[in-house]
Amino acid sequence: MTFSTTELYKTLCDGPFIIAGPCVLESYELALETARIVREAADRHAVTAIFKSSFDKANRTSASSFRGPGMTKGLEWLARIREETGLPVITDIHEPAQAAPVAAVADILQIPAFLCRQTALLQAAAATGSVVNVKKGQFVAPWDMGPVVEKLHAAGNRHVMLTERGASFGYNNLVVDFRSFSIMRSLNVPVIFDATHSVQLPGGQGSCSGGDRRHVPALARAAVAAGANGVFLECHPDPDKALCDGPNSWPAGRLSDLVGDLKSIWSIDYAC
Repeated sequence: MTFSTTELYKTLCDGPFIIAGPCVLESYELALETARIVREAADRHAVTAIFKSSFDKANRTSASSFRGPGMTKGLEWLARIREETGLPVITDIHEPAQAAPVAAVADILQIPAFLCRQTALLQAAAATGSVVNVKKGQFVAPWDMGPVVEKLHAAGNRHVMLTERGASFGYNNLVVDFRSFSIMRSLNVPVIFDATHSVQLPGGQGSCSGGDRRHVPALARAAVAAGANGVFLECHPDPDKALCDGPNSWPAGRLSDLVGDLKSIWSIDYAC
């Protein structure tokens, strides 16, 4: 299954779309099951879908937390899922050396929020020519993502997207500034709302992060109304048993209903 970078990016610019899947690759079977659910929900509501899962979660709270299968096995799984489902895939990179081998499999490279200003990482991602999605750091103002976009453009890549995932609000809490969508869209890039990480409680359970998935639908609907081109949703067939980000993950069995709500809002024509 081959996706032209230019065609894929144009599709994402036109929207609407979802990015969805389990936080981390727990097993090939679970990831494939979830990817099929994502595909079904997207087809049902006529939105573009990208499958997301990480081969390594390098910024877990505790050194003992599950990180994933690693790059070699993880990329093998992602390639098979891409072929089986026909979905483009997106996954995180954490080091410049990962950019080229990951881009050989993934259609979109994702820069984690904590690394959004790392110049060498951004340049390596840009050099692949792939679509690059940068998550806005919890510590970064939306208008300060301009220099991030400029770094990628200067490195020769104009297939750039930005993701809002909440801003630090005191300890162990995040809030969403809905001005972010219009501010970052003024940079002439698609803007995504990470609905599930935005309800995270970072480090809120001591050795791991907590979260409250009850707020995912309300925030996602508000973000789409505020101008988000796409919505990012970590989903899992059984979130309470997920090995990473379970408290803020959305149940895969309820994904289609939520996507239907979002599509209804995306379909509204606003007068101003």
